[in-house]
Amino acid sequence: MSDIKEEIFEKSPHFVQNCIISIFNILAYKKRYSVNYKKFLDYYKSTNNFSKLELKKNQEEKFKDFLQYAYKNSPFYNRLFKSIENFDDILNIKNLPILEKETLRTNLEDVYTVNRDKAVISKTGGTTGKSLEVLYTVKDIEERFAILDNFRGNFGYKLGKKTAWFSGKNLINKKDLSKNRFWKTDYIHNVRYYSTFHIHTDFLKYYIENLIRYQPEFMVGFPSTMYEIAKYGLNNGIDFPEGIIKAIFPTAETITDDIRNTIEKYYKTRLFNQYASSEGAPFILECYNNKLHLELQSGVFEVLDEDDKPTQKGRLIVTSFNTHGTPLIRYDIGDQIELSPEGEKCNCGNNNPLVKQILGRESDFIYSEQMGKINLGNISNCLKGVHGIIRFQIHQEIVKEITVLIEKDIKIYSNKDENKFIRNIRDRVGTIINININYVNEIPVEKSGKFRIVKNSLKL
Repeated sequence: MSDIKEEIFEKSPHFVQNCIISIFNILAYKKRYSVNYKKFLDYYKSTNNFSKLELKKNQEEKFKDFLQYAYKNSPFYNRLFKSIENFDDILNIKNLPILEKETLRTNLEDVYTVNRDKAVISKTGGTTGKSLEVLYTVKDIEERFAILDNFRGNFGYKLGKKTAWFSGKNLINKKDLSKNRFWKTDYIHNVRYYSTFHIHTDFLKYYIENLIRYQPEFMVGFPSTMYEIAKYGLNNGIDFPEGIIKAIFPTAETITDDIRNTIEKYYKTRLFNQYASSEGAPFILECYNNKLHLELQSGVFEVLDEDDKPTQKGRLIVTSFNTHGTPLIRYDIGDQIELSPEGEKCNCGNNNPLVKQILGRESDFIYSEQMGKINLGNISNCLKGVHGIIRFQIHQEIVKEITVLIEKDIKIYSNKDENKFIRNIRDRVGTIINININYVNEIPVEKSGKFRIVKNSLKL
């Protein structure tokens, strides 16, 4: 939403806010579920039991088509591929350069293949502290939602079934807080959006009480939020009725054994993990046997070591077939995975290769006495609507204070951007905690080469 629309929403009554959310979703769903969506959904249903050979052949064909498209429509890739022989042959993928996030960010205008007015815009916060404005074609969006709905449909989900959603939408105002109301509802599509900005012990019982009253069939969103609610319920002996939740689909964060076990124990259901990204990574999806599968229909996955050689456990390099608006080809997504041993199979019927674990980035948080734990997904979203911040990092050593390091692009960054960024942080951490802003020339990476957006030394 723009600042003006946010102001109108903020001042509207609760009932009107629910209506605004419903209208917003109707407009968004027109793009997500348009003419090609059903074709994509039927197609992905038909590939559920493809043989490994069929999957590989399908991947090779999609790779060729996708790289030819990028070469013809993206000035960046046209220059990049001109001198590379047979660049569109998947067997030669190692001859293509690896695309770093900063290279993508600084060349976006040349990478794009569509105009903004014809694109679906995704402004990523970025858990590595760098923002990107990714453009999708409408068909990209339809295909990505078809892949997700095919995955979730395996466990009974479809649009319109009652769902509790925990995402980075800041929808709660002061009147809501005074009434201990931490949710807004799209009654047309049966989705209740729960705030992930108010995960404080003083409020968690209201989340649980409302979830039990609302009785959603599915839960979707930040696992760290669902985890904190579950921990509170277990620690305070608040029983969650069995049989309400059919499945839980986490997004955006790494799933640890503790997070999975706690969530499944409390909500008395099963969690099925997925991996993708707002900038358009191909999908890794979990089956009923709790095995993670690389979905070859959605892209190419390479796992490389520090010398860019194939390895079982290392950094993930992706080529994503449904990013035509902003093609991602050999893109260093900033995450790490570990592949299962060669030849290991799953009897679920999905013959895509297996992943032992998604290592991801470190799931860290900021703690505010006023707001509770603020998860990595919400922190990364502080960049939304802000221009000129190359990356940022938040340090917290004491409860009452955080320090924010910022690398800025002096040609773009303005006082307006600074005010918006600080306001975004305040929305998440509250009004009490002290915020120190330090501008630096460079924020160093860890010894591992990874960048951490949060460095928290609190013992909580």
